[in-house]
Amino acid sequence: MSLKAILQYIQPAHQVPTTFWSAETPLTLKPKPVTSLFLIIGLWIFGTGDAFLIAAGVGNTPWTVLAEGIAINIDWSVGQATFLVSVLVLFLWIPLREKPGIGTILNVILIAAAIEIMVPLLPPTPTDQRLALLQAFGGVILIGIGSGLYLTANLGPGPRDGWMTGLQQKTGWPIARVRISIEITVLILGMALGGTFGWGTIMFAIGIGPVVAMCLGVASHWSK
Repeated sequence: MSLKAILQYIQPAHQVPTTFWSAETPLTLKPKPVTSLFLIIGLWIFGTGDAFLIAAGVGNTPWTVLAEGIAINIDWSVGQATFLVSVLVLFLWIPLREKPGIGTILNVILIAAAIEIMVPLLPPTPTDQRLALLQAFGGVILIGIGSGLYLTANLGPGPRDGWMTGLQQKTGWPIARVRISIEITVLILGMALGGTFGWGTIMFAIGIGPVVAMCLGVASHWSK
């Protein structure tokens, strides 16, 4: 396959495509086996990407900065604190009247589990800064791939995404403003608690949007 063909194949998508594995409705209680499979694989890859960033030691995603800060202060692991943060965010759905799907619940469980299991299995933080940044870049790629898979499964948003869209509907603010406001707030709070901010955080902030868009673009080739 030529470079031109590859670039055309990974053309970024502007919306989440409907694929052969996508659920007909986000709130279904009986998803197709293939839908559940893509969801589970996507969430595990997402959590593994988060684990790559944590192990790289050069900065986490904003929400993981918060989880790490909480973990430091209550003597928990980052995986356990990630689960706690997800559950607390779900409680914030109540006044917004958002409804979780199967994907929402599995998001809470599987991403935290992947972090908990994968971080100890990964090599120690590289002493070479270049290797650490390369590992963080790999983490961003994995998070983007995982996002593309679980979003196209269409079984409900993650706790953070659902809270973001719920706030947008209540406030009428542009979704970008709501997202930026939330992520800056949790990042500052996480840093104050001792979470790791660095080049990995910046790399994630800049790169995650394009990576997810390209992964969704690849998924669109399997549209219904």
